[in-house]
Amino acid sequence: MTERKPYAITVQDLVERGRDDIPAELITSTHLIYNSPAALAFNSPGAQGFGVKRAGLSIPGSVMLLVGPGCCGRNTTILSELGGYSDRFFFYIMDETDIVTGRHLKKIPQAVCEVVDSLAEKPSVVMICMTCVDALLGTDMERVCRKAEKEAGLPVVPCYMYALTREGRKPPMVDVRRAIYSLLEKQPRRRRTVNLLGYFAPLQDDCEIYDILRGVGFTQINEISRCPDFAAYKAMSQANVNFILNPESRLAAQDMEKRLGIPSVELTRLYQVAQIHKQYQALAQVLGTEIDDSSWHERAQAVVGKMREKYSGTTVAIGEMQNGNAFEMALALTRYGFVIKEIYANLGPDDFVYLRHLAALSPDTEVYSNLSPSMLYYQGQDHPVDVTIGKDAAYYHEQAAHLHWDEDIQPFGYAGVISLLQGLDRVLSERKHP
Repeated sequence: MTERKPYAITVQDLVERGRDDIPAELITSTHLIYNSPAALAFNSPGAQGFGVKRAGLSIPGSVMLLVGPGCCGRNTTILSELGGYSDRFFFYIMDETDIVTGRHLKKIPQAVCEVVDSLAEKPSVVMICMTCVDALLGTDMERVCRKAEKEAGLPVVPCYMYALTREGRKPPMVDVRRAIYSLLEKQPRRRRTVNLLGYFAPLQDDCEIYDILRGVGFTQINEISRCPDFAAYKAMSQANVNFILNPESRLAAQDMEKRLGIPSVELTRLYQVAQIHKQYQALAQVLGTEIDDSSWHERAQAVVGKMREKYSGTTVAIGEMQNGNAFEMALALTRYGFVIKEIYANLGPDDFVYLRHLAALSPDTEVYSNLSPSMLYYQGQDHPVDVTIGKDAAYYHEQAAHLHWDEDIQPFGYAGVISLLQGLDRVLSERKHP
């Protein structure tokens, strides 16, 4: 009998195959999806952290009506209670007749009115969250929302929790970002105002990007998560430029440029200190100015030096349920003296920019997919590591030290590198001296 093993491939073999020949086992659309406990928390568009449903509530003063079968709303109830925003969720539970006939579409405007009338304070907007049922029915939810908006007398915006579109041009987490900025209306732009697009929670308070942007003349830095009210949210349309901090916000930025005339500049979350410095210098060229990041650069380098001296040779497994790109993070930590044994993450062509460098430094690092059915046969004790990063990686290695690194507050820049390394130092020290 052939021994059953989880599918894995080394980064060296991946680079030799090239970005146009990614193994089918690492492409979720080519096989059945295995929803292990390591994947359940992030695989659904209604996932923990900021899935579509919670993300749709990013607009200040908004509430959400989720329209779908009871099974689709069940985990929403649990997650919203844990997150403390259950009072902003409402449900239209579809029955079999709704699913067969589409009867629910005529009732949604009435449901929206009932939601608004039930609240002591009128919401700024009602988000209508749709499930895969309406994707299969081909529902024109824009039209339904326009009718609901007319009857309720306030904005009604659709967002789509369509797992079926995950592999398409507008995956759920991409389109919801477009939706939450769709209410912005064109206003005179202010030269010293900028928006940070990308996340539904703010960057860490000590992130140097705030000081850098102020240092080059921007006096108003907007993030949707820091908007105290709907008026502040609406003022985001006055920005002179959008900074895209997460590639999933490209569509939103393109829409804002088309509708509002706001151009955008993209910055990447990186954990390689040298590359962060290069990115800030490239930003300075784009803005036609100078950026002095030397103090933050030196501090980050000092922390890297201490970690290399203390933990060189420490073995690591990195998952994808964490605040970073698993392949870029693996490259950074390899350069800091850690040994990356395994990576659990879906792979895309854009990741090869990191894989090529990683293969030169750590060719035997193995790549797995959390969603491959072959992970049924994965046994963590056969692949021991000292520390894991990401909740999914922690599931595979019970005996290791764990850094979940999935908090709502987002790490970025030099501050993100320092926080990551300090987190690793903490969990490794606790494991050594419990």
